[in-house]
Amino acid sequence: MAIRRIGLTGGIGSGKSTVAAICAARGATLVDTDGIARSLTEAGGAAMAAVRREFGEELIDAQGALDRQRMRELAFADPSAKRRLESILHPLIAAEATAQAARSKSPVVVFDVPLMAESSHWRSRCDRVLVVDCSEQTQVERVMRRAGWQEGQVRRVIAQQAPRAVRRAIADAVIHNDGQSLATLQAAVHSLWALWVEQPTA
Repeated sequence: MAIRRIGLTGGIGSGKSTVAAICAARGATLVDTDGIARSLTEAGGAAMAAVRREFGEELIDAQGALDRQRMRELAFADPSAKRRLESILHPLIAAEATAQAARSKSPVVVFDVPLMAESSHWRSRCDRVLVVDCSEQTQVERVMRRAGWQEGQVRRVIAQQAPRAVRRAIADAVIHNDGQSLATLQAAVHSLWALWVEQPTA
């Protein structure tokens, strides 16, 4: 079996995390860049000194971590704030993702990267890119149900992400996840696994 590096991406509420879990259950090493970002911005996280210098104490919560809600509100109001935060986090995320992949004991590494469509860096390090896609209305309904957000809040997040067509354009395969059962989603992932992982020349 050849080593495969699979890039996984999809918009908020697309079901990407479920697909990531299915891949992990098949034995892939999952490198979760959102998870890495959270660890970097927890109290004592490697990014927090730079975050404090850049944004001040008003973006730090009582535990000493990044106040994600306030950061989200600031990013909506001032797009440059999002870019400033990304300039701090992205190099640290890339370094930790590389380290995690290097430690993998599995021949398959799945990079779960929400912003893959916006980053040629991530695309270039992957053998294949898998996009999980669904309608915007499905995204809205899932996030409202899961996170308790208001519809307008979800749509603002969607508007900040790459358009669906842009994500699909970078894909080697697209899993459409509107109203799919878990069993159907698993079957789609298993079919791709057979093609991409178990057939090294595919």
